[in-house]
Amino acid sequence: MQRRTFLSASILGALAIAVDVPALASGSDEPGYSVINAGVGGNNTNDLLKRIDKDCLAHAPELTVLMIGTNDMNSMKYIPLEQYRENLSTIIKKIRAKKSKVLLMTICPFIEEYLFTRHNPAHYGTEGPSGRRAEVNRTIRELAAKHKTSLLDLGALFDKGGQVGLGKHSLIQNEVNTHKTDGVHPTPDGYRFIGLAVYQYIIYNRLPKSRIVCFGDSITAGDGGVDKESYPAYLQRFLLPA
Repeated sequence: MQRRTFLSASILGALAIAVDVPALASGSDEPGYSVINAGVGGNNTNDLLKRIDKDCLAHAPELTVLMIGTNDMNSMKYIPLEQYRENLSTIIKKIRAKKSKVLLMTICPFIEEYLFTRHNPAHYGTEGPSGRRAEVNRTIRELAAKHKTSLLDLGALFDKGGQVGLGKHSLIQNEVNTHKTDGVHPTPDGYRFIGLAVYQYIIYNRLPKSRIVCFGDSITAGDGGVDKESYPAYLQRFLLPA
């Protein structure tokens, strides 16, 4: 419990800086919350468009939490920025056409030296990975404004509170904290960080809670479920009455 309390304080401190959110609100006592983990590793926006009907809309979500873009900017599944913008806009419109609210999230930072072990640095051009991530996140913010969706600037929260780097407290996996040269995916505490940030945003902004689909790539998927290490799993735990 001490670990959870400390992490909660860390997240809320970052939240207060990034989105001016006050102290953590309490969840409802109403039963019947359902959180569906619809993340699939390696997906980009093309992949989400192909499976949106069966993996998202078929669940008739009241709220869809949408985070996608990390694979779109990397070499193996690269999508040019304008195509990414068009794809993401289409995804948002399809979800809203089914009367679901949309909560967009910006993408998280990464550890560049690990990223370059899997992706050619030349792919990122003069802007580099950080510049490309900034463009993706700017596009996400612009589309949130255009479509009047909710926006959680998760990337900013990680930038401010995630201690992303090579140290043991980094919320992104590295050799010290997970014995992996990953640099992209969250640690277990990182998934808890995301889950609590999403929970806080939902509660404070009074978004629907009964049927939530978390739609995205491997950063959404985590271990693929809602009972172990993924942000949808932590979100469900926070939503359940004590």
